[in-house]
Formats: sequence, C-alpha cells, structure tokens
Amino acid sequence: MEQNSTPELSFEQALSQLQELVKKMESGALPLADSVKAYEQGIKLKAYLEQVLKEAELKIEKINPEN
Repeated sequence: MEQNSTPELSFEQALSQLQELVKKMESGALPLADSVKAYEQGIKLKAYLEQVLKEAELKIEKINPEN
C-alpha cells in the first residue's frame, strides 16, 4: 500500500494501521522525522475512518429513518 493513500483500505485495515502508528509513536523509538510522517499518515487515516463511519451512519438513517 502506498503511504499516502487510504481509499483501498477496509475500515478494519485502516483502524489497525492507525493503532500501529500510535503504538510506534508512543514508544518513543521513532526518530523525529519518522514521527512527523507517522503523525501525518495518522491524520489521513483518522479522516478516512471518520468518513467511512459517517457514510455508514447515513446509510443506517436511510434504512431506519425514525431514529
């Protein structure tokens, strides 16, 4: 997978990648430049995950409009 792309990922894959990035950054083992890259990728993954969740929410609202 290309570092800057997320659309081909499933929700679960993107979440797993985000969790791994967080672990690496929290460990303190990454050099500063790599931490910045990981943070940037994390922001992209977070935005992608939020988009997928919003789309799922909209679909559910269409199926069950009274909620």
